[in-house]
Amino acid sequence: MSKTVKIYIVLLILIFIGVAAIEFSRPKPINWSQTYNETDKIPYGTYILYDQFKKLFPESEVKNIRTTPYEYFDALYNWEDSIYDTSGTYITISDYSGLDDVSAQELLDFVSYGNDVFMATNYPTRNIQDSLGIHIKNDYSFSGKADFSFANRKFKNDSITIEKGLGNYYFDELDSLNTTVLGYQKFDSIPRINFVKVKYGDGNFFLHLQPVVFTNYNLLKNNNKKYSETVLSYLKNDTIHYDSKNKIGEELGRSPLRFILKTPALRWAWYLALLTLFCFIIFNAKRKQRIVKIIKPNENTTVVFTKTIGNLYYETKDHNTIIEKKITYFLEYLRRTFYIDTQLLDDKFIKNLSLKSNKKQEDIKRLINLILQLKAKRNCEEADLLRLNKAIEAFYTK
Repeated sequence: MSKTVKIYIVLLILIFIGVAAIEFSRPKPINWSQTYNETDKIPYGTYILYDQFKKLFPESEVKNIRTTPYEYFDALYNWEDSIYDTSGTYITISDYSGLDDVSAQELLDFVSYGNDVFMATNYPTRNIQDSLGIHIKNDYSFSGKADFSFANRKFKNDSITIEKGLGNYYFDELDSLNTTVLGYQKFDSIPRINFVKVKYGDGNFFLHLQPVVFTNYNLLKNNNKKYSETVLSYLKNDTIHYDSKNKIGEELGRSPLRFILKTPALRWAWYLALLTLFCFIIFNAKRKQRIVKIIKPNENTTVVFTKTIGNLYYETKDHNTIIEKKITYFLEYLRRTFYIDTQLLDDKFIKNLSLKSNKKQEDIKRLINLILQLKAKRNCEEADLLRLNKAIEAFYTK
């Protein structure tokens, strides 16, 4: 690696470190989303309020509703005695009440049995508005700043001013026989009703149209918490059924796999398939190697040449030359393999070859005698060549 390349690499690393340091040193931008989620510590989450429920309601048990209100309360309804196996107050805080009609009717039934519902939302569902005889209006022309106060003069000192995150929703129609006005909001010189208590059956609905006052930002700002404490003081110190934003299976709502993931058997089959695929990829990647190119070995042309020359001698009936070549090759084999001198083929040679080759001395003697006989013969015939070839092959194989 050249010196110039090394300098460029060092500069690149330094630039990367500098950019990373700048990014990490920058303050994290504030998330102003109005989530009203009890687990969010952002300005418009409700973590602080949810955390203070134990202090606000020391004798109450807080139960989270992670399904729809219908599923939750219907499971607590005793059909034999026609009563609910629980009591208390249902609490929900959101910018818009997305209750379905079935859940809304379940809440109406729950309240009719002597329980309460506290809804802090800009716009309660239409089913509840119609059942309670109320109507809500939204005035889009407002300054963005409002004063909040209570109808009860005892709470005059608990009035506050909110400057951010507001919507000018207020009650413009009420059922005067069953409704008690509890609080007002004032964006201009005209106070509007934003907090009411509506009797329904043996219970009550508490409706507050400014959920933003219960968020982290406004509870920590100035002394605004006194207003929220006063609002919640209207509720009974009984079991709190808190409608959580973190519903079971809510994260699957938009997933293409929601049907599979909501069914236990299919969900575990999907997880098992993914695990198997992952294991296959890992182990297959370890065992797999590049394709090795097949290299054909060089062809031994010597063998082909030898066969060609042999056929030539055989066709010309030159048996003496073939026998001579075969004997020469055999003796060369003995020298190369057994390191034995082949100049003198006598009894001593036969004995040494027998010992080194581990072959019978009689067989070796017959082979050597045949070689000596054919070397001395002037005109060899085809039968002589066949006998010699058979004897030498026998020496190789036995």
